[in-house]
Amino acid sequence: MMECVDGTANALAGKVVLVTGGGRRVGAEIVRTLHARGACIALHYHRSADEAGDLLRGLNAMRPDSAEGFALDLLDTSALAGLIDSITARFGRLDGLVNNASSFFPTPVGRITESDWDQLVGSNFKAPLFLSQAAAPALATASGAIVNITDIHGERPLAGYPLYSAAKAALIGLTRALAVDLAPAVRVNAVSPGPILWPETPEFDEARRAEVIRRTPLARIGGPQDIAGATCFLLFEAPYISGQILAVDGGRLVQI
Repeated sequence: MMECVDGTANALAGKVVLVTGGGRRVGAEIVRTLHARGACIALHYHRSADEAGDLLRGLNAMRPDSAEGFALDLLDTSALAGLIDSITARFGRLDGLVNNASSFFPTPVGRITESDWDQLVGSNFKAPLFLSQAAAPALATASGAIVNITDIHGERPLAGYPLYSAAKAALIGLTRALAVDLAPAVRVNAVSPGPILWPETPEFDEARRAEVIRRTPLARIGGPQDIAGATCFLLFEAPYISGQILAVDGGRLVQI
């Protein structure tokens, strides 16, 4: 076991956080933000080995032995307890879990398949549930916290994406349920992004993007740093906040 040690005055020195889907996009920014504030990082990835490897090398160049990658398909729920065991064996503790990994693609009614169900519900609801369950004892020992990355469309469904929207709605419900069942040792909250990074799907063309911005009160999209900052706040700077869903959406939810 190698404990997470940092001799600097960084606020999160000695803390250990698992970020799922941490190799790219918003997940990578959450990783960078937590690491910059002193935390050691357990970076989960599945298909983003190259991006995760580059990120890990950069983090460890700044602070040796401060980050390690863990490759796993989170849909293999039988392996999740082993993932937590590997992380605590490596770092000696676990203070935070960020359930960020997610799948996103359209599923028009009439063409939804069981494969769609397995992927969207699996990544957005089932995996966070079973991973949180596996991590709960270690988090309780550390008086830690969970942050789930949900979506404003879990509250206001996105047309053409009924299964994704429903899965995120389930994750919102899970956030509140776990906040009750894991209290008082573990706090559980969620960050609910609005337009942050455009989806990597062809449906969001320039016209659709312009319409999203038009209906966002702050009249622009946000950035991954907005989600990362809110996540860090809920993990370590909000000791009396639990069971809450924090929309980081430029105001879009109020007039979606």
